[in-house]
Amino acid sequence: MADTNHTIKMDNRENIFITGVNDVISFDEETVIVDTQMEILIIQGRNLHVNKLNLDDGELAIDGEINGLHYEMQGAMNKNKSSFFSKIFK
Repeated sequence: MADTNHTIKMDNRENIFITGVNDVISFDEETVIVDTQMEILIIQGRNLHVNKLNLDDGELAIDGEINGLHYEMQGAMNKNKSSFFSKIFK
């Protein structure tokens, strides 16, 4: 991956362009979870579509109705996942 800063550019809550992307952990029409150079970025919305993913350059473009963005540390994501699944399969 190219050595780049982590940046986010969003237009009208409909298009988002992100740099500094290491990987896309998961995605569906309501949530995209991205491993960035900073932390894990969670993008929430409706009708989300990944338009561009270039891991060599660390770039990601998404369109749809973007309702929220927030970061979580990698360890927190793993802890939340295990807690969620442990509750389901008890």
